[in-house]
Amino acid sequence: MSKKTQQIAVPLISVVLGILLGAIIMWIFGYDAIWGYEELFKTAFGTLRSLGEISRAMGPLILIALGFAVASRAGFFNVGLPGQALAGWITAGWFALSFPNLPRPLMLIMTVFLGIVAGGIIGAIPGILRAYLGTSEVIVTIMMNYIVLYVGNAFIHSFPKSVMQSVDSSITVGPNATYQTEWLRALTNNSRMNIGIFFAIIAVVFVWFLLKKTTLGFEIRSVGINPHASEYAGMSAKRTIILSMIISGALAGVGGVVEGLGTFQNVYVQGSSLSVGFNGMAVSLLASNSPVGIPFAAFLFAVLQVGAPGMNVATIPSELVSIVTAAIIFFVSVHYIIERFIKPRKQEKGGK
Repeated sequence: MSKKTQQIAVPLISVVLGILLGAIIMWIFGYDAIWGYEELFKTAFGTLRSLGEISRAMGPLILIALGFAVASRAGFFNVGLPGQALAGWITAGWFALSFPNLPRPLMLIMTVFLGIVAGGIIGAIPGILRAYLGTSEVIVTIMMNYIVLYVGNAFIHSFPKSVMQSVDSSITVGPNATYQTEWLRALTNNSRMNIGIFFAIIAVVFVWFLLKKTTLGFEIRSVGINPHASEYAGMSAKRTIILSMIISGALAGVGGVVEGLGTFQNVYVQGSSLSVGFNGMAVSLLASNSPVGIPFAAFLFAVLQVGAPGMNVATIPSELVSIVTAAIIFFVSVHYIIERFIKPRKQEKGGK
């Protein structure tokens, strides 16, 4: 088995093992796992509306996962994706509510731009601290999640009363700002499918090209492998670290904009960090940080998310889908165990 085939096989085996583990847990607690999975997939693929909802869920997952992939290629574990996504959501939402009469093309450009800027700034802070002070990006990004969460909530409370429908929630953004469109709603039987999925596809091509075909992409991968050797080769590790975190945060920021203006169409106070940020990390891990693999991993997560309520028909709590998701990520994380069993025979002989 070639290395490339192995990279594809490991996530697939992880998914199968995760689904099997979920089934075992269902059987342990007395549930019919086969009936549960049948209802899950029937709910996810049974109607045009559910297919539209899968597409809607994929958009922010892909964008945030791409952000995590860029940081990971540079050797960093960006746990701050929820905060970076939330910064983009709140900033774009504030702009959309403040200038509701802007022409739709300009509004779309500005909301995406503000998401890039807000997410990029939040991502740059841990990048700068890591580059110049050697701080742990994991600790800093976790703290940034809390800072963005509570500063963002305070900022929402300061919105003018004219744009608030309650103390903690704004009114719906205007028709020029929403990412949902009439033709997509008509196409998918009134689902929340929106143009965010097209932004995500563009971002996949952009990140693939960036990492594979540009000098900056080569430097990001080099710094991720060995920052000291990269310095000796004439690359600026500090510059690359900061740029990779800015790009990572910018992609997450756009993902937050798509989630906010595409799914919810307003801004509201959050009780905790955005779950879509952590799910995006899981998508990237499942895809082994591959821009090409991320859409497929996002599709799986979207199917599980959209189909989860269907398990209630089988009297199975939909929360058990979260166990399946966690099991898949667990098996991806311990991929070296799977690789041990699917290692090429020639390689095994060479290692003896």
